[in-house]
Amino acid sequence: MGLLNEFKAFAVRGNVVDMAVGIIIGAAFGKIVSSFVGDIVMPPVGLLIGGVDFTNLAVVLKPAVGEVPAVTLNYGKFIQTVIDFIIMAFAIFLGVKAVNRLKRKEAVAPSAPPAPSKEELLLTEIRDLLKARNES
Repeated sequence: MGLLNEFKAFAVRGNVVDMAVGIIIGAAFGKIVSSFVGDIVMPPVGLLIGGVDFTNLAVVLKPAVGEVPAVTLNYGKFIQTVIDFIIMAFAIFLGVKAVNRLKRKEAVAPSAPPAPSKEELLLTEIRDLLKARNES
């Protein structure tokens, strides 16, 4: 039972849950960016270049023979993936920059001094009693 309890404590810790949420959101964000690049960005770019569909750009290394498909080097898909990466990296950069800005503001904000400990209160009381005793 010790192993099961350890796993439960590990799985419900904040960092693990935050990481899982981040991975799920990241995967969904990746799909959105891929769709944005493939469906929104690349068609106009292809049109500007002369009606080129980037997903079909390839170099045939070995032509198809009978039932065996052709061996191709799909550089158009690679270009599209690179553009996906650049957009995602820029979006992550902006997110990290925003978080860092918030952290700097938190660090600058002055915090209230900590309350004195029991020992400090007791020593203060003793000091005040000695001071009052010497004055009389």
